[in-house]
Amino acid sequence: MKPSTMLSPAEILHANILIVDDLEANLMLLEQMLKNAGYTSITCCARPREVAPLHASHRYDLILLDLQMPDMDGFEVMEALREIEQDDYLPVLVITAQPGHKLRALKAGARDFVSKPFDLVEVQTRIQNMLEVRLLYRKLGEANRVLEQKVLERTAELRQSEARFQRFTELSSDWYWEQDAAGVLTEFSGPVREMLGLGGDAATWEKEGWDVAALSTLADNIAHRRPFLDFIYSRRLPDGRAQTLQVSGEPVFDAASRFIGYRGVGMDVSARVGVKE
Repeated sequence: MKPSTMLSPAEILHANILIVDDLEANLMLLEQMLKNAGYTSITCCARPREVAPLHASHRYDLILLDLQMPDMDGFEVMEALREIEQDDYLPVLVITAQPGHKLRALKAGARDFVSKPFDLVEVQTRIQNMLEVRLLYRKLGEANRVLEQKVLERTAELRQSEARFQRFTELSSDWYWEQDAAGVLTEFSGPVREMLGLGGDAATWEKEGWDVAALSTLADNIAHRRPFLDFIYSRRLPDGRAQTLQVSGEPVFDAASRFIGYRGVGMDVSARVGVKE
């Protein structure tokens, strides 16, 4: 089933939020505002040096970060967070009373900002917008990971299937071949060129002891892209022994029905048909 990339209101309200401010009154105000809006997972932090370790452990969906704090300001906190976020995305909404800090904060990696004193409607709107973007980003990332995993699994299955087919071909035939549209061998096992009489003509075939009529028919089948099953032909070896061969082959076409080559298997069936020397 294809993963959904839509967000429900519950998913947004269950987002994991961290509020960072050194003033207890601001923490209480923002926490109560979020609770009144229906948010259920809220953490408050008044010590900026604890923010990075907390985020490393909890991976907050949103961090409301005050910029003006003693000991470690919001810009230093964002530097510490950048070392944690491998995708370079800082889920930070900064809080500042300094207009000049807004652009600097955005350049430092913050995604948005709100001004002090708070406009609660504005704060709620910006929080919801940021969470929608962040959660969709994560959801799409998860969907892509699931898809990549399915592709890897399917690729592994196809490789196993190909290996089984190759092994079956090897066990059920003496030789296997593939050739391109120009008749050039691209993949093969065993003495394919010799057994198919490739590259020869009637005079060459007769000289090499082939049944010229049968081998000509085989060559004509391949030249005219006709499939053939268990085609029998023979030749007389230099030591006087007779050899009977059996070959099956089919033309290969791509998705646009363009001829791209031939493939087939063959085997020596002299013993099976009981050819007398």
